[in-house]
Amino acid sequence: MAKLGWKTSCGQGAFAETRGSANRGVDLAGEKLSKLVELMAHLRGPDGCPWDRAQDYDSVKGLLLEEAYEVVDAVSARDFDALEDELGDLLFQVVFYSRLAEEERRFTIDDVVERVHAKLVRRHPHVFGPTRARTPEEALKSWNAVKETERPAGAPRNSGTPSERSLLDGIARALPSTLEAYEVGVRAAEAGFDWVKVEDLLDKIEEELQELRRELSRPPRGEPGVREAKRRIEEEVGDLLFAAANLARFLGSDPESCLRSANQKFKRRFQTLEREVAKLGKRVHECGPEELDRVWNAVKEHE
Repeated sequence: MAKLGWKTSCGQGAFAETRGSANRGVDLAGEKLSKLVELMAHLRGPDGCPWDRAQDYDSVKGLLLEEAYEVVDAVSARDFDALEDELGDLLFQVVFYSRLAEEERRFTIDDVVERVHAKLVRRHPHVFGPTRARTPEEALKSWNAVKETERPAGAPRNSGTPSERSLLDGIARALPSTLEAYEVGVRAAEAGFDWVKVEDLLDKIEEELQELRRELSRPPRGEPGVREAKRRIEEEVGDLLFAAANLARFLGSDPESCLRSANQKFKRRFQTLEREVAKLGKRVHECGPEELDRVWNAVKEHE
């Protein structure tokens, strides 16, 4: 493998190479990343680790997602020691996948770096090209204009012309559903298909809730009716969740972060409830609904 380095591939004059201490810092980062790449090759080699050698593209997918979420947790907690550690773990997953591909002569980590470098330069014509962006909004518009000309990720290489593509092409299927709903809403909104004001979205949520209530009130008839009722209820729950995710988007929030915060709040309150119940000499399952409601409300009031 060639020595890893940060290369310029954006055309003559598009990117001026940095000098001095900044350039030495980049060189040092490249050297350290090369050490990690070499370590990964050793772990996958004949004298390496049996576990690492046994892994494939599918077996480490869960680890990749886990490491990404641990990065998110560290950011949310503003735990920068943990963030440094978790970013390293996430980087290792990138190196791991690149090694798997290199073993099959598909691409190398150098190719990965080169490709993302070229993409970032290409999508910043307002920095490396003749155009200019004065605001973050103008920069995002410039980015999206370039991205629109590119083949959607995951689409066949012989897919149709830009006029035949959908604005929703290329949304990763592995995204958590709340993030997928967010991204779908963002792209639709960029095309002008969105609610006008937040009250419209609140009305939509109320509409979906009423539809769910109607489905729940319908008594199913026979086994086929039970299955059909379950399908309709799940559809209405999905519509309700989609509307809620887009409410978060409309308000400028990430629905995944909102839900994660709600999960953490519930866990914190429930664990406090467990401690309060233990002071009564009981366990949670030994308490009745009214007693649990009373303790729960007390926990909420004291937060």
